[in-house]
Amino acid sequence: RMVREVLKRVEHTPEERKLQVIQGDALKTKWPFFDVCVANVPYQISSGLVFKLLSHRPLFRCAVLMFQEEFALRLTARPGEALYCRLSVNTQLLAKVDQLLKVARNNFRPPPKVESRVVRIELRNPPPPVNFQEWDGMIRLLFNRKNKTLRSVLSTKPTIKLLEDNYRTHMSLKGDDVDMDFSVEKILEEVVTQEKWAGKRASKLDLDDFLELLSEFNERGIHFA
Repeated sequence: RMVREVLKRVEHTPEERKLQVIQGDALKTKWPFFDVCVANVPYQISSGLVFKLLSHRPLFRCAVLMFQEEFALRLTARPGEALYCRLSVNTQLLAKVDQLLKVARNNFRPPPKVESRVVRIELRNPPPPVNFQEWDGMIRLLFNRKNKTLRSVLSTKPTIKLLEDNYRTHMSLKGDDVDMDFSVEKILEEVVTQEKWAGKRASKLDLDDFLELLSEFNERGIHFA
């Protein structure tokens, strides 16, 4: 219905030839090049849409989007705040986010049960020099239990097995033999018991902390993807 209405509004006008309408699922459809994105986002796809925007290439100038208020505040949450999460860290690594305005529920008919906010997202250009798959692999693990210490989160048997498998995969891709004396558990212990990391929790670390932590692990052969 919306597509028909949009096309109708430009029919027989000079703008008709300038408009291209792509109908489909925003998360599944391949996006064309664009400079600016403006959208009132269905709240249930907010997270997926933001991550797709963050990975979109070529870089766009900015996106102005309306989200549920709590979600919008997560995008700019700082270390130590209750809403600080994986979404906060990944978004702030790759983009600058500004809270533009609050939209009260009584601006809609019928009014929803939640408040809304409009934000502006501008991708960092150039992007940060970090392997995002590695980065997100670590961030995902640490924020599964963000209020636990790094040592507690990383010393679980499933995590150690995952990192051992990653080590073997990386060695295989490089064509190197697996070092039988290589101990993921020992290296994790060496890193997280250092004075600067001992007792630290993901919920209190900032971007620079995470970048330094990932670098320390990678230098010792620990990979998260």
